[in-house]
Amino acid sequence: MNKMNRLHITGFYGLVTLALCVLCNMATAKEPIELSEEVSAQALEVLRKGMDSEEFWPSMHAAEALSGAGHQEEVLSALRPRLEQITDDQHRCGVARELVRAGERHYRQVLFSILGSEDAYGHIHACESMYKVGEVNYGNLLRRALANSEKPIQQLMAAAALAKGGHPEAIDFVRAKLKDADPNIARISAWVLARLGDEQDVEPIRQAMSISANAEDRCYFEHALAMLGDADGKAALLKNLEHTDPFVRRYAAVFAGEAGFTEAQPQLEKMLGDEDLDARIRAAQALFLLAEAQVDNEEIIVRDVYQADESHPRYSEGSIIQLDNGHLLFATTEFIGDTSDFAQAQIVAMESADEGRTWTNKRVLQENVGGKNVMSVTLRRLTHEKEAPAPIGFFYLVKNDFNDLQVDLRVSTDEGKTFGEPQAVTMEKKYHVLNNDRVTRLSTGRLIVPVAVTPDVKADNHFVCYCYFSDDGGKSWDMGEDVVDAPGRGAMEPEVIELRGNRLAMLIRNQLGYIGISYSDDWGETWSDHESWNVISPEAPATVRRIPATGDLMLIWNNNYEEGAGHSGKRTPLTAAISKDDGKTWQHVKNLETETTQTYSYPSLIFTQGRAVISYYVMDEATGKISNRFRSVPVSWFYQDEE
Repeated sequence: MNKMNRLHITGFYGLVTLALCVLCNMATAKEPIELSEEVSAQALEVLRKGMDSEEFWPSMHAAEALSGAGHQEEVLSALRPRLEQITDDQHRCGVARELVRAGERHYRQVLFSILGSEDAYGHIHACESMYKVGEVNYGNLLRRALANSEKPIQQLMAAAALAKGGHPEAIDFVRAKLKDADPNIARISAWVLARLGDEQDVEPIRQAMSISANAEDRCYFEHALAMLGDADGKAALLKNLEHTDPFVRRYAAVFAGEAGFTEAQPQLEKMLGDEDLDARIRAAQALFLLAEAQVDNEEIIVRDVYQADESHPRYSEGSIIQLDNGHLLFATTEFIGDTSDFAQAQIVAMESADEGRTWTNKRVLQENVGGKNVMSVTLRRLTHEKEAPAPIGFFYLVKNDFNDLQVDLRVSTDEGKTFGEPQAVTMEKKYHVLNNDRVTRLSTGRLIVPVAVTPDVKADNHFVCYCYFSDDGGKSWDMGEDVVDAPGRGAMEPEVIELRGNRLAMLIRNQLGYIGISYSDDWGETWSDHESWNVISPEAPATVRRIPATGDLMLIWNNNYEEGAGHSGKRTPLTAAISKDDGKTWQHVKNLETETTQTYSYPSLIFTQGRAVISYYVMDEATGKISNRFRSVPVSWFYQDEE
């Protein structure tokens, strides 16, 4: 205990600053353009003909534009059979990428398979496609490609994909390649920085542009400067829309749309009749982009999705999953009339189609079938994804009495629209606590359900932890042989993470002022004795997950300890930290919430498209009401310390 200190905070004010920057960007964003019915029809005709074209890459660009314009079903209908017919791995990457973009994310497995294959022919295209659709899988294949200096273009595209996922060293690598002696490498670097860079990149891009030998090379740098707010770059881009080289016109149209240059509308409309097919397609795409409201990719999205009221004074213990179509499904416990753990409750869900900015379609996922309630939800894919979306497991607690709390599982094979009949996971008549968002799927495919168990929470109230596990995707369950105990109320609310070297760690809530830890070397069947993880904590749960792009661990917990206080201190602040060595040391310690009149706990965490997607409860100490908050933060933010 003497060696443990409250982890040093490095950047809460950075969160405020970034939020203010987002507000500034939103305030200066241009209003969307209006397209006449005639222009819209012409642009759609260009795209539909383009997708049917025998020119492969222009047809993929047309598919991309059609998806962006809201015609995903057309793209899916056209490209599904096409993928089955194509054998060229580079072309397969293009088709799979556009199927992902059109709303069937399971086709990303094609990209992962090609990148992981021995045949190097499709590797660069796989990396590029993963960058374009923001999919990194577990990140290990891309990190391996980034380390391979013998294939510099593949290395650069892997860096781009990882940088988009929040990898700080990857974006530094991209920046360094602006000075590469190979002009193709340098211009690809500028192409990536156009979308992922910031103001620090303007001068290096200008310098790299000064030695470009031709219009095609130069336009990469000009358009990157325009995207980053440089006035000369913008002027060059607008001029390039009329360039004699169709290659230059194409890319000018692409970035005119992405940069939101509404003054380009007249020239883009003229380009719908361009002699070059790809220029026509890119002009149509840009027009549809300019007709939509701009979205700030760096926005920190915060919404109280489930707000407590008199009828439902508590919403807590939630879980979020990304569906195959890219939407987010957020389920939580809705308590009725009271905030007690033993009050009547059911599990409800809402869905977001815009990364969590808006939420709709509130529905009951599980009505109350317990003697007291149902609560504490986990949404998880039950198997590794293959040719189709993996089934979604919906785990929850059925609370019958003080000595009878069980884990049930229902399964969805239609992306959460419906769930099958419940099946029991736990096997004894005891009080089993499975925290929200706590089921772990290991690299082996094994599912781990970590539980804290007591014979009777009222009469006994001493907990030990162990695991149930399934090796058949949740069809059957076995109970681990070993238990983990701790002093006081015991070992509580466990979380399991897979470490490097085929080892598991179990994080444990206790009454000792720190996060407890136990290790397993047999995939969760037996565990070591409880010990300190050397991270202070009140009596509250901690959540830890591996960041796909970097492979680092992210911990979310209450970075606070007050000896002698109830629950060893308030559940404030809510803090995040990063570990590059599987939990031995922590850095980039940053607060997510600090309001002292509120407490925050029971976080859930997933990663999607370079973002940490988090939910947690927010309790107002004045009223006692508990709401469930959604927070989505770019992964890159967690690595940015205050200077």
